[in-house]
Amino acid sequence: MNNLNQKLVIRLGFLGLVPFVLLTLACWVVHPDWLGDLIKAQLYYGIVILSFLGGLHWGVTIMAGGSDHEETKKALIWGVIPTLIAWCSMINMLFGFVVQVAGFIAAYIIDKRLYQSYGVPQWFIELRLQLTRVVVGAQIFTFIAANVRSYSVS
Repeated sequence: MNNLNQKLVIRLGFLGLVPFVLLTLACWVVHPDWLGDLIKAQLYYGIVILSFLGGLHWGVTIMAGGSDHEETKKALIWGVIPTLIAWCSMINMLFGFVVQVAGFIAAYIIDKRLYQSYGVPQWFIELRLQLTRVVVGAQIFTFIAANVRSYSVS
């Protein structure tokens, strides 16, 4: 990948954090009547991004050509797991944050191992770590805001 594309990937990755950060900040400052909608928006965006992370494995695996049947099978199976984790986060909004935080952390840990086996460049794995840290932090601080601001969600 050329330097221009690498920069674009990095910029787009960080741009994808904007909704997480803005929604977290908004949960701390808006009128409590709006809090429920912001919490839902944060969870829904987390669902989308966690599903996207799983989908990346399908794309990388298909592009790699599947020379190792077992590794291909593992990658394709893992590719649907983040979506299932994201779906489980819809059971209850506040519990959903715990599920998503665990999902994002698990996704990074497994992605790091699988991406190395795919030959994905180290800079991308490092980018994933940076993005994961911000996402997990945003989810945790949104969860805290929802509880501290005494909003009852079911």
